[in-house]
Amino acid sequence: MDVGAFLDAVQKMPWYMEQIVHGEDVPAREARYGTLDRPLDGRLEEALDGAGIDALYTHQTDAINALRSGKNVIVSTGTASGKSLCYNLPVLEALLQDRTASAMYIFPTKALAQDQRRALGRLVPRSARLRYDIFDGDTPTPERGGIRRSARLLITNPDMLHVGILPNHRLWYQRLRSLRYVVIDEAHVYRGVFGSHVANIIRRLRRICERFGSKPQFILCSATIANPGEHAERLTGLPFEVVDDDGSPYGGKDFLFWNPPMLDLATGSRRSTNTESAQLFAELLRRYVRTMNFVRSRRAAELLYVYVRDNLKLSHPDVAKRVMPYRASYLPEDRRAIERDLAQVGCSALRPRTRWSLG
Repeated sequence: MDVGAFLDAVQKMPWYMEQIVHGEDVPAREARYGTLDRPLDGRLEEALDGAGIDALYTHQTDAINALRSGKNVIVSTGTASGKSLCYNLPVLEALLQDRTASAMYIFPTKALAQDQRRALGRLVPRSARLRYDIFDGDTPTPERGGIRRSARLLITNPDMLHVGILPNHRLWYQRLRSLRYVVIDEAHVYRGVFGSHVANIIRRLRRICERFGSKPQFILCSATIANPGEHAERLTGLPFEVVDDDGSPYGGKDFLFWNPPMLDLATGSRRSTNTESAQLFAELLRRYVRTMNFVRSRRAAELLYVYVRDNLKLSHPDVAKRVMPYRASYLPEDRRAIERDLAQVGCSALRPRTRWSLG
């Protein structure tokens, strides 16, 4: 899809009222590759070769070298820059070389945990006797005991750590006593009151680990933020090495700031961002552009779904049927089905290199 043509079309829509207030072209860049202080475990190198990866970006090698030297690391680079390899490779290397070691991955959402579990499946050597599994609210009760006893790489979220693991730390003694690494992904979401809550949970985890005789290293991953080191230190109470020099290739992006129009100058009220994003969402789908829209609440997810579906139902009924909401409180099997469909469904047009920021 031609981005310029789409923007021209949008600006001719009857509902357009000069909402585009800023535009910026973020240029493309070439990949930069780094070198590890020592080679990876041969089994991991073989797994990377099988995945078509023959070199690591500079931020990936910087993170792995720092972790191998015993430092806590926060990686703050762009989306799709390969941050997961920054922690998967050193964690798996440690677990493959020390059969008594264990690790814990903490993700803010269940969907992300499922996605990362699949990514791990492509890296863990088939010959390795290494169990990795998810322990969250969706985990069937009969399976929880087995995961607690034998999963050396545990994937969970802050809520389950708070209510299911730390209060029962005696049952988790073996895993916590051998804990080598703790990974906290999407660390930038832990801010405000929620961030304070998670920071206290992490301190409880550290205190229990110390009581049991372990002192895990922490690996945090974040979107590009202004103060990654300070944020990581406040979240965990530990010093951190910051890795923010992104070496991954980048195809460029058109960044647009979209400001909803004013409704009442006296009160300063503007048109709803949900209404605005629904209009843009529908226009992109009419052009068969695969699109994802993020909102802040379950109610907003359902409302946006209804708005877009009804908008498309008469003109593009085939597209309307393929719009799906995704939110917490759905049954686990329903969420897994939506995730599978999202990963498998193709699209007849390319996704635009445009990022929208709704004010």
